[in-house]
Amino acid sequence: MRILVIEDHRDIHDNLVEFLQLRGHEVTGALDGLTGLHLAASNNFDAIILDIMLPGIDGNQICHSLREHSRSQVAIVMLSARDELSDRLTGFKVGADDYIVKPFAMSEVLARVQSVVARRQQRTSRKLVVADLQFDLDTLEVTRAGTVLKLKPTSRKLLEVLMQKSPNLVRRSELEETIWGRDAPQGDNLRSNIHILRSIIDKQFDSPLLHTVHGLGYQLCEKY
Repeated sequence: MRILVIEDHRDIHDNLVEFLQLRGHEVTGALDGLTGLHLAASNNFDAIILDIMLPGIDGNQICHSLREHSRSQVAIVMLSARDELSDRLTGFKVGADDYIVKPFAMSEVLARVQSVVARRQQRTSRKLVVADLQFDLDTLEVTRAGTVLKLKPTSRKLLEVLMQKSPNLVRRSELEETIWGRDAPQGDNLRSNIHILRSIIDKQFDSPLLHTVHGLGYQLCEKY
């Protein structure tokens, strides 16, 4: 992971940086709030370990700025000697993912950073799933039961629409307009493309997912 540590206490800062680096992470450090905010806003980190009491600008202001102005989705774990409920609630209100009270164990900080990074990655993942069929909209990878399926652009577009609407029926007219707009080619090109898509996502598997609803359209779902 790429981790930014913003902590003004020199010993805590250096110990955190060293601990994380020894465990294979790429770590950048900042000893004041303004430097930390600049680094956070201008780099792509997986996580920020953020002290609250900082010179220049405090941790709550940094967190608020990243969430509200930069729209950053980076995982943020706050550190503080303050253990009052109101302090923790303020941290969560400005956008922190977790809040650790000092003193702490280094291993706990890393474990909680890894946990919030995993949760954020799950929330931001753009992946469509129907039964054992998965379509990653970021990488355009399509798999079924762990097998990678190769689709051409028209088939991928059809599959995306059908998966987004699943388990509902998608009418022929909607599919045609999605693929070709208002200038749909002559002939039954949709039927041909559905046949191609079905041969890829269903042919080698036990249970079909792509179903024809005669006279209406198509449906992608698991039927028992």
